[in-house]
Amino acid sequence: MQKILITVGIILLAAGLLWPLLTKLGLGRLPGDIVIRREGFTFFFPVTTMIIVSIVLTLIFRWFGK
Repeated sequence: MQKILITVGIILLAAGLLWPLLTKLGLGRLPGDIVIRREGFTFFFPVTTMIIVSIVLTLIFRWFGK
């Protein structure tokens, strides 16, 4: 359990540090991400971004798990 928490912490730290770079690449504003804008209200649901992040994390965990 400790290994998993440390790994998740490192991944979150890396994502936080790399966030400005990731936004320049367009991650978070991909086709398929849902954005609803109304007067005084914005709803953002990054469907495509979540799928890509999930695939990348799955590959990383499988690679480190072996």
